[in-house]
Amino acid sequence: MRKAIVVGGGIGGLSAAVGLHGIGWEVTVLERAPELTAAGAGISLWPNALRSLETLGIHLDRLREQASGGLHDRAGRRITRWDAEAFRRHHGRPLAAIHRADLIGALRDALPTGCVRTGTEVTGLDGLDADVIIAADGIHSGLRKQLWPQHPDPVYSGSTAFRAVTTLPRAVDLSTSWDDGAEIGVIPLHGGQVYWWAGYVAEAGIRHEDPKSYLRNRFGGWHEPIPELIDATVPETLLHHDLHLLGTPLPSYVRGRVALLGDAAHAMPPFLGQGGCQAIEDAVVLAAALSETEDVDAALKSYDEQRRPRSQAVVKASVQAGRIGPQLRNPLGVAVRNGVARLLPGALTARIGAGVSGWTPPVPRRPAPPRTR
Repeated sequence: MRKAIVVGGGIGGLSAAVGLHGIGWEVTVLERAPELTAAGAGISLWPNALRSLETLGIHLDRLREQASGGLHDRAGRRITRWDAEAFRRHHGRPLAAIHRADLIGALRDALPTGCVRTGTEVTGLDGLDADVIIAADGIHSGLRKQLWPQHPDPVYSGSTAFRAVTTLPRAVDLSTSWDDGAEIGVIPLHGGQVYWWAGYVAEAGIRHEDPKSYLRNRFGGWHEPIPELIDATVPETLLHHDLHLLGTPLPSYVRGRVALLGDAAHAMPPFLGQGGCQAIEDAVVLAAALSETEDVDAALKSYDEQRRPRSQAVVKASVQAGRIGPQLRNPLGVAVRNGVARLLPGALTARIGAGVSGWTPPVPRRPAPPRTR
């Protein structure tokens, strides 16, 4: 039986492990954290990610399909309407969301007992004995640095973001709201939970002694339910991260028997909601490539040829989406953008992003079941 070691137990690493286990490989996941948990935030799953998870055989009980919503300004005036039914008809799947912990749990449950080893930090390739090593160790990947020591480090996108999951006593709709250089998103999750984030243009590294008070002061004048969500959030659950990306594309996602995957390969800003989705795509393509041939080198070459152009194009598109969207600060530019967007019919806005979310994954070849007498 062929063996793979996956370095990193996040969404991409676990998806890769599920994919390789499904094609009959023995897989070990090495995760440096003491527990396999996920930060207290949600993740949007676009049709390309849903198809990929279906291909991996993952069923998500706590997935929340998103109903109709829209894009607004800070006062709540609608800029565009998002038609959920039109979106589903055009893309073949809904836009959905899930708590990251629920997605991590579903992926973990699809793996054999003992497959995941937590509290195991990998600082280099020495001692990793496997047919394939998958570097899924995040945006600041130590393995990427070892393999491409001269490659530029990730760069700051220009925006910082707060994220949280909270609960409100009433239902809320999917929404994104823009102001000059700022964005707030609201995504309902399963069981009455709400995932929300606030991103804005700022210098990197700035932190606040009382983050919740800062958010109240900065965003308390925005439309409901934004002030209500801030007030309902437990301060200790607020996450604050500067948003970085791998600004210089890698020349390859493969070196020897090591394949980079997810943020380690193509970290991107979140302006298209595709970071985790692209990592899941990586996992399916890697499993399919390795299932097609006994030649591991040829399979990894195929993985690189399939994934690098697409994922790097999504990085560029994400950067551009930020520039014309939540990072736009010029008042005239904002007025023109909003005015043009208001003229778009809902059926047309439902088609936006089809080149990304319309992707269909390859299907890995499953090993034949053993013969019975």
